[in-house]
Amino acid sequence: MPFKLPVPETPHLETDRLVLRPLRLEDVPAVQRHFPHWAMVRHLVAKTPWPYPADGAETHVRACLEKRARGEQFYWAITLKDGDDELIGRIDLRPDADVGAMRGFWLAQEYWGRGLMTEAADAVNAYAFEVLDWPFIEVATNSANRASQRIKEKQGFILLYMGVGEYVEGVRETAFWRLNQEAWRSRRGDAASR
Repeated sequence: MPFKLPVPETPHLETDRLVLRPLRLEDVPAVQRHFPHWAMVRHLVAKTPWPYPADGAETHVRACLEKRARGEQFYWAITLKDGDDELIGRIDLRPDADVGAMRGFWLAQEYWGRGLMTEAADAVNAYAFEVLDWPFIEVATNSANRASQRIKEKQGFILLYMGVGEYVEGVRETAFWRLNQEAWRSRRGDAASR
């Protein structure tokens, strides 16, 4: 495996509009408020509890922080740069994940359609390729989630194959994607020269 464990501490990353900071236990109320909405949760893997329990955020955040403490995964809280540091979404990097699960994300519904998730994912991809020197990132998407697929297309991910997966909403077609470091660097170089 080309990915070294344990991974380093989760760094702060900044974009034009966002601060990505390490997830923390204090984020539980914001997660519990923003996360459990059918329009978002329906596209997630079936292991996501639904209906979302009252202690769902705390249970999940604690599990994430335990993985983080063992150096297994990165978890960023997505916050607005001009905001109050409240989590509005999350993005992860998971070098030890199953096929197609190396990066995951969600964003509170009220922030959809503004390009914020693409901005956050670009920053995390840059960290994976520039700092960690990962050779690739592989992800999967419920094919019914066109917004998530569009982010991957904009970032240069290549569709590898289609499969089937179990999601909160049921069995659905799954798209498996890959972005190679070399393709990412080439694409960034082309964008910088414009």
